[in-house]
Amino acid sequence: MNFTFRQLRLFLALAEHKSITAAARACHVTQPTVSMQLKELADAVGLPLYEQIGKRLFLTEAGEALVETARLMEDDWAAFEQRIDAMKGLTRGRLRLAVVSTAKYFVPSLLGSFCDAHPEIDIALELLNRDAVVERLRHNRDDLYIMSMPPEDIDLEKHAFLPNPLVVIAAASHRWAQRRRLVLADLAAERFIMRERGSGTRLACDAHFAAQGFVPRVRLELGSNEAIKEAVAAGMGLAVVSRHALATPLADARLVELPVAGFPVQSNWWTLYPRGKRLSPVAAVFLEHIERSARRGYDQRLQKRH
Repeated sequence: MNFTFRQLRLFLALAEHKSITAAARACHVTQPTVSMQLKELADAVGLPLYEQIGKRLFLTEAGEALVETARLMEDDWAAFEQRIDAMKGLTRGRLRLAVVSTAKYFVPSLLGSFCDAHPEIDIALELLNRDAVVERLRHNRDDLYIMSMPPEDIDLEKHAFLPNPLVVIAAASHRWAQRRRLVLADLAAERFIMRERGSGTRLACDAHFAAQGFVPRVRLELGSNEAIKEAVAAGMGLAVVSRHALATPLADARLVELPVAGFPVQSNWWTLYPRGKRLSPVAAVFLEHIERSARRGYDQRLQKRH
């Protein structure tokens, strides 16, 4: 079976974009070139790799199998290049990260300090909801994954690197804004604005409430911490969010953290990858960096808050 890396990369672009035109654009080649190369690849495999139904493109079973194999080959080759660079005393390459959206409050600073230390490393960052990150994790699409609630049905290597306390927030004008102590029973009549089902915050919050026998009165479910903070600031109800989401001065001015017994709910941010996966040298360097830097940055933020 004869093929080239160029053909595999074109096919991976097709699998990602589900369009020959988009694959050609992503790879900076002409559409006829993509069509010709993919035909040669299908001829080498001996089976169709994709089919066009109307305006939609679907991979065949052989195509799905080739995608999985091509990604592994691409990863192995990239790791080989990075190892050769390391032997030459160089640290360069490409790091692919898939991160849940709530991590946007601290991941940019971690990436910034990493890029300052390693300017030859390119970062490909996917900022997604938890379900989308888990889906990428299942298919081993990236080097590392960051989330607060790892899936339990995937065999993973997990590294806790940063606390993720979940707190109850209210508008600064709320009647309980000045209270020094509350219990969950005090919140029984309050409306809650919650993260969407399936998010890490919602999973942790639901588990905590269930363990306490508390059923919140949910007014809204929103897929963004920013939207939740705006709704709470407008007096629409209470919410449970990561304390990392309260890092901006604007949020601190309009919102208060309520002193509810049992909160903050303690959880962690995790760096994940499938067990047995061989990390590239770049991924290994980043893993060490994030564990060292995140803790130091978190301690500094706590000092500023107090």
